[in-house]
Amino acid sequence: MQKPHTNHHHGLLQIHIAVLLAGGAGLFAKLLTISPMALVSGRTTFGCLALLIAAILTQTNLRLHGFKDLGALALSGAILATHWFTFFLSIQVSTVAIGLLAFSTFPLFTTILEPIIFSERLHRRDVVTATTVTVGLVLVTPSFDFSNHLTQGLLWGILSAFTFAVLSLLSRSYTHKYSTISISLYQQGFAALCSLPLALQWEGTLTGRDLILLSILGVVFTALGQGLVVASLRHLRARTTSVVFSLEPVYGILLAWLILREVPSTRTLLGGALICGAVVWASLNQGKANAHA
Repeated sequence: MQKPHTNHHHGLLQIHIAVLLAGGAGLFAKLLTISPMALVSGRTTFGCLALLIAAILTQTNLRLHGFKDLGALALSGAILATHWFTFFLSIQVSTVAIGLLAFSTFPLFTTILEPIIFSERLHRRDVVTATTVTVGLVLVTPSFDFSNHLTQGLLWGILSAFTFAVLSLLSRSYTHKYSTISISLYQQGFAALCSLPLALQWEGTLTGRDLILLSILGVVFTALGQGLVVASLRHLRARTTSVVFSLEPVYGILLAWLILREVPSTRTLLGGALICGAVVWASLNQGKANAHA
């Protein structure tokens, strides 16, 4: 029987690898010279197949309780496809750093939407977090000229963050009814169905290298990453995982520097520090609030 501190270390290792994979997923927008929708279609198709195999091996119950749940998961799949499309497009037209930092602002939208959807009270710390993240975004914005490709990337990244916040809140309604594997499988399956017709409109040709990279993106950086998150939650508190996940842009920017030789500007780094710091602070305070609830 493993000791508690050993389990904790294993959980930390699992969540850090998962966040590293999440941050590294953005690099595929630069490594693959295909359309963003083709990226989404490949990622979700391979990810869905990997999750289906995992569900079979773990004997996960995939039966839904009714057509209402099926419709909600289909909607969340369409939102997931939109999220990944805007995320990859953001990075393709700008840089990995700007795309990841813009996406990491999703807690700002969650802060705004959650009290409205679930009739919860807006706390002062949420307002402080939202304000700090906004200041960070202003610093990250290279120019307020919409013709600037970096500004366009930032705006697409913000839209990606918004759709992810909507997806998270929609998924929250079903986490008590279905397993994570089941929810992820249906979401990715419907995302694949939504993205495939649009992906087929791309006039380019997939090479063998493209298919290999897409399979790695779907199986390793998507399905395995989600599995590691689930495994880590057996040993860690949600507060801990939230704090570690705020490091996703840091891991992604480091990987982009090492692999793609992308060096972010000082202004981008300062804005990123504000955004990541605000998210860490909010996660720590949310954990304390939950502990005293």
